[in-house]
Amino acid sequence: MRILVVEDEPTLCLQLSRTLSAAGYAVDTAVNGLDALHLGSEEPFDAVVLDLGLPVLDGLSVLKRWRAAGRNMPVLILTARGDWHERVAGIDAGADDYLTKPFHMEELQARLRALIRRAAGQAANELVCGPLTLDTRSAKAHVDGQALVLTSHEFRVLAFLMHRRGQVCSRSELSEHIYPMDNDRDSNTIEVFVGRLRKKLPPDMIETLRGMGYRLRCDA
Repeated sequence: MRILVVEDEPTLCLQLSRTLSAAGYAVDTAVNGLDALHLGSEEPFDAVVLDLGLPVLDGLSVLKRWRAAGRNMPVLILTARGDWHERVAGIDAGADDYLTKPFHMEELQARLRALIRRAAGQAANELVCGPLTLDTRSAKAHVDGQALVLTSHEFRVLAFLMHRRGQVCSRSELSEHIYPMDNDRDSNTIEVFVGRLRKKLPPDMIETLRGMGYRLRCDA
């Protein structure tokens, strides 16, 4: 899953990026509102962490423009402690949740997981597809109770397919959601990751639809 972090304070931005990357997300960052507006308008993010106090263009304006343009990715806004009017304005502008600074990284991750789950129509932290389970809190997957050993990219592909199980996901769509923007995106490498996953999952669990993409089958 791919996250956009918009924060102009360098230390916090780096901390957020490292923490979310370690949790299994592909992370892009922006340090001003104009760059954030462009990235959020052009790239398919699964969630956004958005600070409201940004240079060039404030976060509230960025959020309003995204929503006016039909961009509906979940947005978690960051606000300074005591600025309740900012929280209200952010929610009214289309934010899905908010967090006041300072905050614990564990809470931010929990709120992001909840936003991504709700966007995919999920209720629980543990996603289930037949004998396969994926715990979004621990970033671990099991088949019939046996832990899977996955690389970071294999986990990202599997997590994306699990959030959209039963749906067809194209190679380009997978590529856009498992790599941050500064990576060399080669949709052909998706075949490699899918091939590796197939060796670790029950037979026929990942279905190939020629010319369309892949689908995770829970009835396999």
